[in-house]
Amino acid sequence: MDSGFWFEAGALVPSIGVGLLFWFAVRAILRADRRERAAEREAEREYRELHEHDESNHSER
Repeated sequence: MDSGFWFEAGALVPSIGVGLLFWFAVRAILRADRRERAAEREAEREYRELHEHDESNHSER
């Protein structure tokens, strides 16, 4: 009776482990991308605010 449920369930452990590793890796990549895009938007906003004054001076000439 050693080849019962636990033997079959144990055979799934490596697949489940690899699936979890893949899920964590993709999740980390997506979160990093989301943070990078937010930081880039913030930097772009700050750049536009700083150079908004410069552009208005050039258009008056």
